Amino acid sequence: MSKQAFIFEVSDRSFDKYVIGNSDKVPVFVAFISVWSEPCIQMSDMFAGLAKEFAEEFVFAKVDVEENGQLKEQYGIENVPTLKVFVDGQVVAIEEGLLSEQEARALLKNFAIVNKAEEQRLQARQLHMQGETQEAVMLLTLAIQQDPSNTRVAMDMVQIFIDMGEIEQASSLFNRLPEKDKASETGLSLSGQLWIIEEAAKTAGLEALNEVIATNPDDYDARFDCAICEIAAHNYQQALDHLFHIQQNNADYKEGAAREMIITIINTIAPNNPEMAQQYRTQLAGMLAV
Repeated sequence: MSKQAFIFEVSDRSFDKYVIGNSDKVPVFVAFISVWSEPCIQMSDMFAGLAKEFAEEFVFAKVDVEENGQLKEQYGIENVPTLKVFVDGQVVAIEEGLLSEQEARALLKNFAIVNKAEEQRLQARQLHMQGETQEAVMLLTLAIQQDPSNTRVAMDMVQIFIDMGEIEQASSLFNRLPEKDKASETGLSLSGQLWIIEEAAKTAGLEALNEVIATNPDDYDARFDCAICEIAAHNYQQALDHLFHIQQNNADYKEGAAREMIITIINTIAPNNPEMAQQYRTQLAGMLAV
């Protein structure tokens, strides 16, 4: 029989029953939120997902502070989202503001709620970023053996294969992923990278394309192909310079191909660099508004 995730929306009336009443059995994580706040929605969705992953290991409760003023006042909520953890009826931990998934997992770990495979995955990601890729691959292999259902491990392995230039292995592993994972933000990033690499192989190459652009800066075909090659090499700024030039001077090029490619780059970099992605979204929006 599968375990049940404990996720509740609680009010002034039901708080004692679902929060205080359960806190002597398992830790109860209470998110004080506003339903109109995007960070609050992100926090709620993340902890709901963690509650499903760690079914029956903790309770996740949501309190809409706009509808439950008594609880807002009782627990001194000044900013949302605010997370409070209850054990044996008492608040034992408080976090204000939106937590990253890594921070949320670290908080869960304080209460002995741990996914070993996920910890190995995050450690492997750090090793890869430090240039210790072979060690990262070994750790991801251990993680997938620990939890074969953790598709995040598989997606991280796809990314490493891409970074190593092992495109055939990357494509093979990506194609075996469930459709819901392919459609996720990370999945879209991976599919975008694989598509770009395939397209870059069809061009004349960076050196030849740059010679064309030096002679004719408004050769949009050369600029577009050059952008594809730069993306394949992870040179996103150089690629965007070409694409924004096309968008600014010939927005209808190939029925808006530059705009679509800019969006593809944004989706590609968003999982690992959300601030940069937002910067480019703002730049594109400003250009489209003109």
